[in-house]
Amino acid sequence: MEPRQTFRGEKMKTDLITRLKKAEGQVKGVIRMVDEDVYCDDILHQISAIQAALDAVGKQLLERHLRGCLVERIQAGETEVVDELLVTIKALVK
Repeated sequence: MEPRQTFRGEKMKTDLITRLKKAEGQVKGVIRMVDEDVYCDDILHQISAIQAALDAVGKQLLERHLRGCLVERIQAGETEVVDELLVTIKALVK
């Protein structure tokens, strides 16, 4: 089976990568905080910020998927994409 791909414009790709690198930096910061025995509440606030950053990336990708990939595949008669999307949404909202 050939891997599926989605074209993302340069602006979107840059935005997503920037957000993900920021989250990556925050994770590294949390690792340092744990290693340095920083107060738990301070670490929890950083974890909350990381989750918010990843949620923003997820929402952006979900919107792109709905407006692009999903529409294109349904128009091509590939209605199984709806089942695929339902599985994905369940994973996102658990």
